[in-house]
Amino acid sequence: MARLHLFDLDGTLIRGSAAPVEISRQLGLLEEIGELERELSGGLIGPPQYAVRVHELWSGLTQEHVTAAFVSAPWLAGIQDVWREIRQGGDYCAVISLSPSFFVERLLEWGAHAAHGSVFPEVPFTRPVDPAGILSAAAKVTVAERLRAEFGVSRKDCVAYGDSMSDVELFAAVPVSVAVNADRHLAGRATHTYTGGDLREAYALAQVA
Repeated sequence: MARLHLFDLDGTLIRGSAAPVEISRQLGLLEEIGELERELSGGLIGPPQYAVRVHELWSGLTQEHVTAAFVSAPWLAGIQDVWREIRQGGDYCAVISLSPSFFVERLLEWGAHAAHGSVFPEVPFTRPVDPAGILSAAAKVTVAERLRAEFGVSRKDCVAYGDSMSDVELFAAVPVSVAVNADRHLAGRATHTYTGGDLREAYALAQVA
């Protein structure tokens, strides 16, 4: 039976950072995004409000900024190696992230079967962001269920990789989970725990029965 590997992006595939932070770095807006990140993590705002304010913050965003942010992000080593191995073994890999879709979808070029992020308008922005398209922790489970059905994978054959509170519900919905450089919110909730800079090592843990 094929397995479906579900990867978070921010803090998981990108170690110690997040797509919005790396994008804001390119725009010279680290202080501003830091404040928004603190409000989000502190529960002062939710993902839809965060997305609307980020959209406003990035009024000068271009595709060049996005490309530079993607290239320079502190990615874990071995991501493409892991996804290649998953594909060669007849399994599936997908990324589900609360970060903007225009960043997340670039991971399709690295070998992900699917990449889902919060739906933002095209860059450069000419339209407002629709809060209805912004993902939440619960929406990650919904997307995972849709992918599972699409690929014909049973729930017992799903593996999740994540690092923070936004992954708690997904971890609870699958039988195997790997906490990657995780914060306190995932302590005791994962099947396996990994700290380091190489996805190949985290992936190896998920192969242990």
